[in-house]
Amino acid sequence: MISERIRARLRAEGVPFGANDTIWPHLTELERQLLEDEVADRAAALLDALIIDRENDHNTADTPRRLAKMFMREVFRGRYVEAPCVTDFPNVRKVDQVYVVGPVSVRSTCSHHFAPILGSAWVGVIPGERVIGLSKFNRLADWIFSRPQIQEEAVVQLADAMEEAMQPRGLGVIVRARHLCCAWRGVRDQTEMVSSEMRGLFRTEAAARGELLALVGQGVTCR
Repeated sequence: MISERIRARLRAEGVPFGANDTIWPHLTELERQLLEDEVADRAAALLDALIIDRENDHNTADTPRRLAKMFMREVFRGRYVEAPCVTDFPNVRKVDQVYVVGPVSVRSTCSHHFAPILGSAWVGVIPGERVIGLSKFNRLADWIFSRPQIQEEAVVQLADAMEEAMQPRGLGVIVRARHLCCAWRGVRDQTEMVSSEMRGLFRTEAAARGELLALVGQGVTCR
């Protein structure tokens, strides 16, 4: 099977392939297509194990293929597609004040139960020599969160991607999200989590961190 060959190659090359790792640089387009076919076959086996009559149930006849496309092209696309191109610009005016981008919609999947995580992110920046286009905050967030995740690690990964893209003097990422692994199953409560990652001046300077939190303020509400 194609997945076995890919796993063997990744292990031989020392490439991590945990749930929230991206493996797109190590896949060819043909391998992605073959992998999607295999995922569809495995999804069909799952439905069969659940005693769902795919042959006679018109609602689930094409569900395995839909699941494969959903996982590889949409909800887990951050594992299988190239990172977005991030356009950056020189900070010509030497802007050195705090600015905040958000709320940015984030949609992810709990890596424990594969249930949706839905929420919003805010990114605070004290620029350095470069800045990035406004839409790139959304594109980076989508790429990072479109993987099986736990929120605490996703926030760190997003901060890493933002920091690499623009090398700011200060960076703060705040995410608030609902976890359907708690709302849809388990305790069945509308549980939310707020998590943050502070870098540079937002970590070392209390005044800068306070300004960021004040700017976000009452805007930290889940959409």
